[in-house]
Amino acid sequence: MDPVQEKILANPRFKELVARRNRFSFTLTALTLLVFGAYNVMAIFAPTFFAKPFLGLTIWSYGLICGFFVLGFSFLVTGIYTRRANGEFDALLKETLRN
Repeated sequence: MDPVQEKILANPRFKELVARRNRFSFTLTALTLLVFGAYNVMAIFAPTFFAKPFLGLTIWSYGLICGFFVLGFSFLVTGIYTRRANGEFDALLKETLRN
């Protein structure tokens, strides 16, 4: 292995970066799987609810509204991860590489 790689891998700040990034990634992944899973479970076990008009006031169904929520949640989670990755995680990486 390259000595530069060994030095980076041995750096405690790099280990902290990897641990924090992994913990954050796993948390967001679990939340995303929970939301997608809940949507699928509702679609499978409560199809009549998904077919009902939203609040009885529109032709849009609860399933469509829930689908929009899932898509919006996905965009939100992606934005949160990108913001933190480009901010906090990149700063830790730059600090690690400087040392």
